Amino acid sequence: MEKDLEKFDLACTYLKNDQNMTAHNMFMDLAQKEMKNNNYKAGLYLILASECKSRQGKERKDELLEAAKLYIKFAKKDKNNSNYAYQCAARCFLRIGHYGDAMKAFEEAQKYSHEVVEEKRPIVVVDDSPAILLRIQSFLQQLGYDDIQTVADGKSAINLISKLVKSKQNPIVLLDMDLPDLKGDVVARTLLESKPDMSIILITADEKSTPRVRKTIGFGSTAFVQKPFSINELKNALDTTKMSEIK
Repeated sequence: MEKDLEKFDLACTYLKNDQNMTAHNMFMDLAQKEMKNNNYKAGLYLILASECKSRQGKERKDELLEAAKLYIKFAKKDKNNSNYAYQCAARCFLRIGHYGDAMKAFEEAQKYSHEVVEEKRPIVVVDDSPAILLRIQSFLQQLGYDDIQTVADGKSAINLISKLVKSKQNPIVLLDMDLPDLKGDVVARTLLESKPDMSIILITADEKSTPRVRKTIGFGSTAFVQKPFSINELKNALDTTKMSEIK
């Protein structure tokens, strides 16, 4: 798992530096591995691989078509996430001009649609990566969260969250473990000392079994998601957090 995460980070670096062919090959390797595991991450890797081709001025149809078919497969098998999977398939079909297939996928998604209830509770996302912050914000908005605040370091997180608590708000905190000033376990311990029932979801590339993650969970953190994660994994973590608050 750690090797895959390192490979993902390296592929993103290659993509950022316009080393598109190398990045494409790495994303495709990751996609093939996740397809064997029937993991939604495979679709993300295929889309990233298609972006590598697009930046080279090459046709990206094959990768997007494969991603679309993969999402259709997931939609049929995983009924709890069929709406999400069909919508992903529809977007992939649209990008390659398969409008009929896109419409069919969209219509299937509507069969599994449910009303999104806007969440009034604030969420604070703490991560020093602008790309990850944007991705999490997008996920949260799709899940119905409206009050989303972001910070990039531990001290700013403590200050912001303390102000929210003092104003009688009850934020959910999405906390990266690797911050530029304070480590995530230090931030979590500080927050939980002031408010022991605070909802904190750890975001890290570490395995859940690593000592620092176990220690931070021991402080009272309520959930955990491992990078890179899907919208469904984030939703499950948020649901776990809410369930833990039910007395």
